[in-house]
Amino acid sequence: MPLPSTPFENYLDLVEAARELAIHPQSLRRLIKQKKIPATLFAGKYLIERDKLEMFKSNYDPRPGRKPIRRLL
Repeated sequence: MPLPSTPFENYLDLVEAARELAIHPQSLRRLIKQKKIPATLFAGKYLIERDKLEMFKSNYDPRPGRKPIRRLL
């Protein structure tokens, strides 16, 4: 018998998401405040959707400093 799905199984909290991105939770909080990654504030905790985190992660470079602009040509 499958377990009943919880409404939060598609979400990660701030610490879990930061671990997934290999960055400090405070850095992730800054990205959320800069609207670079969508998050929902629920009961005082940030929740990030797994699929949105995966999309962000595929384009994110965690190294500090300015990033080179990618050109198509």
